[in-house]
Amino acid sequence: MLSQMYVFPDKKGRQLCLRPEATATVQLLADKHFKQKKNLKLWYFERCWRYEKPQEGRYREFFQFGVEIINPDNPACRAELLAMAEQMVALKTGAYEVASSVKRGLDYYTEAGFEISVPALGAQKQVVGGGSYQQGIGFGLGFDRLMLCNT
Repeated sequence: MLSQMYVFPDKKGRQLCLRPEATATVQLLADKHFKQKKNLKLWYFERCWRYEKPQEGRYREFFQFGVEIINPDNPACRAELLAMAEQMVALKTGAYEVASSVKRGLDYYTEAGFEISVPALGAQKQVVGGGSYQQGIGFGLGFDRLMLCNT
């Protein structure tokens, strides 16, 4: 992920970056402010930036919609989130595929994650990715990519 981040110094020489995705920020907030809260449900809609080669469905600036459950104490939380993500994708297209046990590419995941893909989008077909991490479970939905789908 570091190679895809926009990093630059501020006027005092400190290294800053534009947010490449939102889940890591939620993790930091959960660890600092919500350690005692169980089943805290959060959602966000954030603008993110990645230094990638622009192409159809992959942009340097994009929007990520996400839902997280912090400190879940119910194993059904995973199924709840996956069902929610499926329903959101189904509002835009009925032709999608669910992979419920995949290796996610980010280090913070603690077990196999899940993905939802829309084959009609070609090489950039993944629209949802999620899974469990130390403080919770959640998913991110690539809003811009999902909007490319035809209903």
